[in-house]
Amino acid sequence: MSDSKQTFKPYVPADKVVPEFTATSIILGILLAVVFGAANAYLGLRVGMTVSASIPAAVISMGVIRFILRKNSILENNMV
Repeated sequence: MSDSKQTFKPYVPADKVVPEFTATSIILGILLAVVFGAANAYLGLRVGMTVSASIPAAVISMGVIRFILRKNSILENNMV
């Protein structure tokens, strides 16, 4: 049962300024697009079957941004 008095609380508040369109997100997005695009093209030409590369690329970008770069920005992950 949901309580009608509960209010929606966004994960990133509107008054908080969090960078989204950064050099990190653009460079990482381009790098992952090139690598997974090439791998997908090779797989398609070699085997005749392709896979969705967006989920592995999203997981890798989250790992790189969070653990290697030590940032905790969900908006940068969305941009990548």
